[in-house]
Amino acid sequence: MSRIYLAAVAALAGLALAAAPASAALPKLVATVGPGFTITLTKGGTKVKTLKPGRYTLLIRDKSNIHNFHLKGPGLNKATSVAFVGNKTMTITLKAGKYTYVCDPHVSSMKGSFRVTG
Repeated sequence: MSRIYLAAVAALAGLALAAAPASAALPKLVATVGPGFTITLTKGGTKVKTLKPGRYTLLIRDKSNIHNFHLKGPGLNKATSVAFVGNKTMTITLKAGKYTYVCDPHVSSMKGSFRVTG
């Protein structure tokens, strides 16, 4: 009986290890727009200047109904609507290249960019 128990424990441990990489959390980016005329993109509280290619969780904190958050780059074009106020979370995949984020109604003053390299 102890051999069956040990085999079952070993099998469960193997399944847990196999599932671990799939359930690992993606790196988190936080975009904030408004309530004034500000727009930012941060990772761990630091302004994003460069990132590595890959999948990320993007949390958009839209704090104004006169702004939106629009992220564009190689193969990516994601935005909130101007009327939307609140938090929105999405998964994005970043490829090598330059990305820009803007508030579409105020693109001349509310904008930023970063590069994906590596």
